[in-house]
Amino acid sequence: MEKITSERKTLMADFLRDLKLSRRSFMKASATTGAAVAMGTGLKPELHALAEAAESSKNGMGQWLPATCQGCTSWCSKQVYVIDGRATKIRGNPHSKVNGGASCPRSHLAIQQVYDPDRIRTPLKRTNPKKGRNEDPQFVPISWDEALNTIADKIVELRDNHETHKYMLMRGRYTYMRDILYDRMTKIIGSPNNISHSAICAEAEKFGPYFTEGLWGYRQYDVENARYVLIWGADPLAANRQVSYYSSAWGTVINRAQIAVVEPMLSATGAKSDVWLPIKPGHDGALAAAIAHVILTEGLWYRKFVGDFIGGENRFIAGDSVFEDTFEEIYTNGIVKWWNLELKDKTPEWAGR
Repeated sequence: MEKITSERKTLMADFLRDLKLSRRSFMKASATTGAAVAMGTGLKPELHALAEAAESSKNGMGQWLPATCQGCTSWCSKQVYVIDGRATKIRGNPHSKVNGGASCPRSHLAIQQVYDPDRIRTPLKRTNPKKGRNEDPQFVPISWDEALNTIADKIVELRDNHETHKYMLMRGRYTYMRDILYDRMTKIIGSPNNISHSAICAEAEKFGPYFTEGLWGYRQYDVENARYVLIWGADPLAANRQVSYYSSAWGTVINRAQIAVVEPMLSATGAKSDVWLPIKPGHDGALAAAIAHVILTEGLWYRKFVGDFIGGENRFIAGDSVFEDTFEEIYTNGIVKWWNLELKDKTPEWAGR
């Protein structure tokens, strides 16, 4: 203890003398040197994994191999540094036309996931038939052949008993085996019960392009050329798709566009926006309806895409219904019906209650 205290005093004195710190900087210096002594290595932290990878790369001991990250459905292009068959480091692929060599934290965590000593590498079978909060399932490892045979025997039993509706497949993060396991195999067995994590994940994003463009798929947003970016319940800098791309491009976006974020929580993206609207949880629909109400009543819709009233007079008046045949639509469908059924009374005052 006395040795540590002596080393700390000496380190502090040298640190202050060499950098000529003022009294205002004393606390910062104290925290820095305290952390350094706690690490036991002066001011140089020992990051063994990165250090070994860098040294091996310098000595030509390993090689960078192309790969993709499975941390989300973006599947960003990566390069993995492999030494003697073991992955030691991950970086963005500099040859990528999409990610531009950028990366988010998920890919780096993948190494820990792969080499986690507690990672399950074989099927497990429950041996305790009792279930409950305090019951030990008593899982035991079994071979893949035994696991697949057990599943196959149970499926055949359900088919023989005309009970295939009792078969249910639940899947998490997928690969392209999903088309066989999730879709075709379940149909062949004769069950409608295929449930995906996507129902509460990114599938909701597909409804935007579906209802506006007829495309059931993910969009790649051209944020670098946008002038106004409205982000609703999403956090592209931390938790959305293409995090690696957005994190590298966001500096350009901030300089070029005005950014508005609708999100109950102050997210990473919200913290870097021009406007953050901390909406109450569950009030998204009310806000969206009020915005649509204002767009229509003030005649702010894009007429070349939506269409217009015959004669050009705006008949969207708060509280009043509109005859559908007075509006000629171009690329939308049912905007007047939407007004009559949903929007005519949804004023900003209504949304604020």
